[in-house]
Amino acid sequence: MLLKDLEVYKLTRELSKKVWEKYECMNWEDKKIIGDQWIRAIDSISANIAEGFGRFHYLDKNKFNYNARGSLFESLDWTEKLFERKKITDKEYVLLMDKLKQCHKKLNSYIKMTKSQLNKN
Repeated sequence: MLLKDLEVYKLTRELSKKVWEKYECMNWEDKKIIGDQWIRAIDSISANIAEGFGRFHYLDKNKFNYNARGSLFESLDWTEKLFERKKITDKEYVLLMDKLKQCHKKLNSYIKMTKSQLNKN
């Protein structure tokens, strides 16, 4: 299997694209106060999945998958804050939160599947 075929990776990359589109429209002040941290957290999800994918041992893989999950929770927090501060619309908020929740389920399944490799070796 290739990284680009991994469902959780594809979903997180799609999320990064959506968030980047919103980030690009922010003014300088919003980017500096909240946007930079939001985009870094979102991008870190797929980046950690990619780094873990390239590792051999399941424990090493999941170390990065757990980092990805931490970034996912950080992304949820920043998305909530953006909504509370009226920097994203209701529609954007619902769409982003739905995508983040999908990523969370897929990532947990991927972690579980990776752990199961222990029994196969």
